[in-house]
Amino acid sequence: MTEIAIHRRGAQRMGFFTDTSVCIGCKACEVACKEWNEVPEDGREFTGESYDNTSALGANTWRHVAFIEGRRPADAAHAPPASLAQAATLRDLMGEVELPVRQDGDGLRWLMSSDVCKHCTRAACLEVCPTGALFRTEFGTVVVQEDVCNGCGYCIPACPFGVIDQRKPDGRAWKCTLCYDRLKDDLEPACAKACPTESIQFGPLDELRERAAVRVEALRAAGEPAARLYGADPHDGVGGFGAFFLLLDEPEVYGLPPDPIVTTRDLGAMWRAAGAAGAALVAGVALAFAGGRR
Repeated sequence: MTEIAIHRRGAQRMGFFTDTSVCIGCKACEVACKEWNEVPEDGREFTGESYDNTSALGANTWRHVAFIEGRRPADAAHAPPASLAQAATLRDLMGEVELPVRQDGDGLRWLMSSDVCKHCTRAACLEVCPTGALFRTEFGTVVVQEDVCNGCGYCIPACPFGVIDQRKPDGRAWKCTLCYDRLKDDLEPACAKACPTESIQFGPLDELRERAAVRVEALRAAGEPAARLYGADPHDGVGGFGAFFLLLDEPEVYGLPPDPIVTTRDLGAMWRAAGAAGAALVAGVALAFAGGRR
């Protein structure tokens, strides 16, 4: 795949579209991420979790390929095939429709997904950072400046996806930067460039959303009625993701929250309530003091 030129005029937002239906679990994205960003090794221990040796996103795993084994939903197993007319239309739109690799003989299937920081439109991690270590780039992504981070850890519980983590014994917070250094040089992120099936697609976010909507319709017509987009809706609880996904089942199956919300949404009301309570306390003390003097 050739490098994608990034047009910076107009502050175009860039992002990821991860199509899990064509992920083959090769982990090339994990390796490319570690190599380019010099992320320390992780996952050399047997976890007992199928073929998943890294388990989850963390300070030393910025891309995580999940292997999920389970039973295929009954409605998917009996879904009608697409009609010839539908198939022809879909091929015109996006080429041959590829169905995910699965083992259906005994009703079992594999779901594979390369997870990453969502680069939320409204990022709670950024809102709670007291040092300004987290900032929004000109590409709309959220990045941690490791030389500014003081290791307070406020951003970690603020993330609704459990993405950010502290590196031990470093103490500072680390996560995916969407290869900010590569973007500034008009290069696509290392994980997207390394993906052999184009499961990870990079580009202008609006264009990716349009492409993803077509892909969902293609999969549904081809016998995957459970296909859906996760994080593409700008009206969801975090204002939409900068890195969204096409899933073949409910988000919970992939270990993702079904209705994520920005964890700081009630912060303003909490501060106002705390201020009112403090003011009432001060007023009460002042009245008591004045009454005592009388």
